[in-house]
Amino acid sequence: MTRAPEDAAQPPVLHDSRRPPRWVPRALLMATVAVFAALAVGYALGQLRGLIVNLVIAFFVGLALEPIVLWLVRHGWRRGLAAFVSLIGSLVVVLVVMALFGNLFVQQLIQLVESLPELYAQLRDYAQGTWGATLPESDALLRQAVDQFGTDVATGTLLIGTTIVGVVFAALTILLVTYYLLAAGPQFRASVCRWLTPNRQTDVLRMWEITQLKVSDFINSRIVLAALSAAFTFVFLLIIDTPYALPLSVFTGVVSQFVPTIGTYLAGALPVAVALTSQGLPQAVGVLVFVIAYQQLENLVFSPKVSARALEMNPAVSFVAVLAFGAVFGPLGAFLALPIAATIQAVGNTYLHRYELVESHLLSDPERTGGAETTEAGETSEADDATGGTSRRRRANRRAAREAARAVDERREGEDRQPPHG
Repeated sequence: MTRAPEDAAQPPVLHDSRRPPRWVPRALLMATVAVFAALAVGYALGQLRGLIVNLVIAFFVGLALEPIVLWLVRHGWRRGLAAFVSLIGSLVVVLVVMALFGNLFVQQLIQLVESLPELYAQLRDYAQGTWGATLPESDALLRQAVDQFGTDVATGTLLIGTTIVGVVFAALTILLVTYYLLAAGPQFRASVCRWLTPNRQTDVLRMWEITQLKVSDFINSRIVLAALSAAFTFVFLLIIDTPYALPLSVFTGVVSQFVPTIGTYLAGALPVAVALTSQGLPQAVGVLVFVIAYQQLENLVFSPKVSARALEMNPAVSFVAVLAFGAVFGPLGAFLALPIAATIQAVGNTYLHRYELVESHLLSDPERTGGAETTEAGETSEADDATGGTSRRRRANRRAAREAARAVDERREGEDRQPPHG
């Protein structure tokens, strides 16, 4: 019996072990290309961040103006003309408001700046007479400020000019994109849906309607809060006999609700400045205390109820959403945070599946010991709160989703039943 050679029992060598496999250089090349492509995409997105923010703003402005355009179209207007009139009309309203209150703001700011030396002198005398502290003269502070910041005047002027040009360019971009979105309307949605299956088209169109409904509810809630703020401010300014009570109250209501992040401070600064320059320090302090107190009342009472009714959002979720979008996209992102978060919540409640919760003491508050009142069915109210709180929240979420979808359906049916004009 012959013995097989030893080489026949060993598997054949596919490659030289002293060299890497043939696919390694190609894999390294592909990985290098992928890394550089990711860096290029990240750099491009970073450079296009401003443009992306402008496009998002234009999209939501278009959604907010869409009901006006549809109303004009149903009354016989051509869509392009209706889009132009609604956009220009909204812009004119904003410019008129800015013109009315901008002049007042500049005048009061000039008076405030002129009164600063006298106010500083009073503060200096008060500090020296009460605590014995010696503050520098106002002339010395002015010379120090000129010496420190005088060399940066040219740089600051150039920066201000660049900022103004950027703001104008961003405003023109938003206006043009908004007009094209409004004028295109159904054609734009049809061009998007042509790339999707029929089922996906239905989902996209339903989400589009829900988004539009949420944006409209957000604008309506801001208008209600602005009206409440203006009314309370007007009454208080009348009580303390502050001049320009009506324009100041309207300015406070509009700016506090429609200017993101810093709107509350700007809205309160103008009436405080007016009271300081025209009445005195006690009235200015009273206005400041009122602004702070009303802000707390709005945050704790008015805003949660109005936002919950319009957007079906938890106040904590609203607050976190504003902080998150403001940190990522700036002040305009903070302004758009609530409609975006409400849309995401409505879409999630409509299309995501939810499961029943397991029985656990961590999912409900503990029962109170002693004094539990029984209901007619023999169950304690505490037990009902403990076992039914979570289910009530689930039912509330499902009811909010159904109400959003029902509102969209009712509005669509109302538009279909209304006869066309012209």
